[in-house]
Amino acid sequence: MKNMLFILNPSAGKKHIKNKLFEIVDLFVKAEYNVRVYPTQAKEDAVRIVSTEGWLYDVIVCAGGDGTLDEVVTGCMKCNCETPIGYIPCGTTNDFARSLGIPKDHIRAAKRITKYQPKPVDIGAFNGDSFVYVAAFGVFTEVTYTTPQEYKNYFGHAAYVMEGLKGITNLSSYHMKIEYDGNVIEDNFVYGMITNSLSVGGFNHPNAKIAQLDDGLFEVLLVKYPNNPLDLQATVTSYFMGEFNPNYMYQFKAKKIVIESDETVSWTLDGEFGGRVTYAEVENLHNAVSIIRK
Repeated sequence: MKNMLFILNPSAGKKHIKNKLFEIVDLFVKAEYNVRVYPTQAKEDAVRIVSTEGWLYDVIVCAGGDGTLDEVVTGCMKCNCETPIGYIPCGTTNDFARSLGIPKDHIRAAKRITKYQPKPVDIGAFNGDSFVYVAAFGVFTEVTYTTPQEYKNYFGHAAYVMEGLKGITNLSSYHMKIEYDGNVIEDNFVYGMITNSLSVGGFNHPNAKIAQLDDGLFEVLLVKYPNNPLDLQATVTSYFMGEFNPNYMYQFKAKKIVIESDETVSWTLDGEFGGRVTYAEVENLHNAVSIIRK
């Protein structure tokens, strides 16, 4: 029997995982896994359990949203654990699962864990903290961690959209200097994201067309502060159409990015609050963890 640590977030998404729990555990046992089920009790609980026990298991399965997956990966990074990770997406948007081709159906996702092999993926470091697929600042970013869980459970992805639209009328501008691979950019921005994903916030963003999950490079998109309402409309349209518009955006790939700002900026890491800083050093950790996928 192989040993499995099955971590689940009972509050993720619309809590449907609870209705499938017995069937999923039965499926794993029939695949000759000795399963320990651990429901998370509080924020950072998955980090704690994985960093202290993750190395004891043959596989760690995470059932939750991208934030729960982030905690599992962070726990692995803290203890240098090389245990492969299986992912059953149960959150509101499940951006990284979409990038990995993992189905939303819980049973299908669980079956894949018993059939397929782990493959390496890149992970990010943000001022020493780990993140899986996105570090972002500016308009829209705060809604992922400020939207009440009951709104997300009831409205699903639409809850993010409704909360995010409130921010368009009150744009903040951040003057920043960005250094990467010997290049320097200095400008005023309303939004920026450093990604390793085909989807962010449930949308196929402009970085998706140049994204690779295991090439050792991040895709970076920086959106300039619009000079007038027409520029704002064109910028928003381009972004939600998934199109890069050089008139309003910068886009590039890089292994390491250093961002300095004149004022403190709030960052989001995988949909969770990542801190307020004036200096951000972001680095791609090539093939740092292995996730089971087709």
